[in-house]
Amino acid sequence: MSDDLQQARPATKIRIVEDAEATAETAAAYDYWRAGSGRKQLPGIIKCFGARPDFLRQVIQFSNTVHFSEGHLSRRHKEMIATYVSYLNHCPY
Repeated sequence: MSDDLQQARPATKIRIVEDAEATAETAAAYDYWRAGSGRKQLPGIIKCFGARPDFLRQVIQFSNTVHFSEGHLSRRHKEMIATYVSYLNHCPY
């Protein structure tokens, strides 16, 4: 990683596993998320669990059930709340 890119990112205590360094099991878990989300670029919150691909799959399944299913709040409202909370917490991912 270049010095410029490393300086631009906020420091975190959680090891972020980027696509380029993902092992076979982690890469498969990343692809599992991509297939379910329809997105190509992984958000940082997914990369936080890259060191534990077995747990990452469980997180994805839980998230799909809790965050992205319809209930009292729509998915849109849940995502707006999550975005605002991340902003308040100065969350880099």
